[in-house]
Amino acid sequence: MPSFRTSLRGLLLAASVALASGCDLQQDIDVDLPEFPPQLVVECYLEPGQVPQLTVSETVPYLSAPTPAVPADVTAVLTGPSGQRETLRFAPGQNATTKKFFTHTGRRALPIRPGDTWQLEVTDTKGRRVTGTATMPAIVPIDTLEWRFNNEPAPRRKALVLMTFQDPPGTADFYRFQIHRNALSDSLRALDREFEDQLFDGQRIPMGTSYEFSPNDTLLVTFYHVDKPYYTFLRSIDDAQDANGNPFGQPAQIQSTVQGGIGVFAILSYQRRKIILR
Repeated sequence: MPSFRTSLRGLLLAASVALASGCDLQQDIDVDLPEFPPQLVVECYLEPGQVPQLTVSETVPYLSAPTPAVPADVTAVLTGPSGQRETLRFAPGQNATTKKFFTHTGRRALPIRPGDTWQLEVTDTKGRRVTGTATMPAIVPIDTLEWRFNNEPAPRRKALVLMTFQDPPGTADFYRFQIHRNALSDSLRALDREFEDQLFDGQRIPMGTSYEFSPNDTLLVTFYHVDKPYYTFLRSIDDAQDANGNPFGQPAQIQSTVQGGIGVFAILSYQRRKIILR
């Protein structure tokens, strides 16, 4: 009768052989991904007193190189509340403030006021058509904006930023709170938070950060009052980013604010202040 040690040795040997054999059974499987017709992707944010800019691209297959496809046969038209039309010309460039690239631009600044509704229509020679409608929300002003330093010695001295605002009573309101370091580039964004007033309607609301900023930092603090479609779009982007690469996360789909394609069309209503932490 074999000893316990001999039996254990034989069991481990058998397991090793089985594992080695299993490795030889690996097989590559080709998965045929369904083909979808390319869709137009649009991104357009209107601002009062600013020349409009629009980015139009095209979806590509899932496994394609991450190079944006920019169609040049696109016509983009904005229509204002009184029926005035602004045709955007194809003139690719880069926004000097946000550093974002655009494909189409207007010829004049748009006189947009809170409550105004604008429409966007994007068409191409293939018969594709993307439309969107956006209304500018009223500006909700920043009441107070301050910063406080902790009591740590100089190498660990940090500041928090605190903002307060008065939420309008009796309405559903949606907000976006951003802080950038030095410039409005996405790469310099230190805080980006979206929220709604469902739990604090009509109250005076504080919004703050942790102790994360250094002495002499220059900060651009922007407080947006956004409409519900744009808020839903922003939240869906957050959900998609959280789910990406997370084996426990639920797949999330971007909720576009346009019809006939993918993307966003919104009118920005905000206040922005520049502060230097001293």
